[in-house]
Amino acid sequence: MTETNWLSTSGWIMLGLLLGFAIAHSGLAALRPWGEAKIGARLYRILFALVSIPFATVLIIYFINHRYDGLQLWQVQGVPGIKTLVWILSAISFIFLYPATFNLLEIAAVQKPQVHLYETGIIRITRHPQMVGQVIWCIAHTLWIGTTFTLVTSLGLIAHHLFAVWHGDRRLQSRYGDLFTKVKERTSIVPFLAVIEGKQALKWREFLRPAYVGVLAFVLLLWWGHPWLITVTARVSW
Repeated sequence: MTETNWLSTSGWIMLGLLLGFAIAHSGLAALRPWGEAKIGARLYRILFALVSIPFATVLIIYFINHRYDGLQLWQVQGVPGIKTLVWILSAISFIFLYPATFNLLEIAAVQKPQVHLYETGIIRITRHPQMVGQVIWCIAHTLWIGTTFTLVTSLGLIAHHLFAVWHGDRRLQSRYGDLFTKVKERTSIVPFLAVIEGKQALKWREFLRPAYVGVLAFVLLLWWGHPWLITVTARVSW
């Protein structure tokens, strides 16, 4: 049953889940050097996935089931062009979110996971593409749904990713020192700022990577399966 308080009970639960995910995800990232020294890079990546993926799955299910909780701040779903805009923004968000690591074999621990200093492709646009992608995703979904629950969820997600910007830069600075300082000087957090300032030049051939084909396929699959996903998650009682 949908609640009508500005910050519903489900909103507080979502904030708690987001905090727990942030602690687990960023905490394991911080412990990566220690963990890899103890159990190896591949096994630590698997441990990271075994913690992060189920936690993220819970967040997604809870969000879908409670997205209309709280107050309805606006309703634009019937406005011509809004649905198309939301899908376009969502597709763009995935372009930033998922090819950020580039090497899919390392993500799956098929190859030994390593820490890289990338300065090509989407990193020329922003040094923290996952944060940018998450912000775009939050804007799109908050616009479409328009409830206080969705707004609170989006603000929580953005806060976590802004922390991750600081946390990620701090870890890379600790590992690479002056080398990372030079990368910071040539790149930017704000999208396209380094390009505008003349520190970077976009090279479109660098975007011809299998990861981007995978993202396109994922967006099309999500577009096709979105109604099914909502139906399936509705069967979960929480």
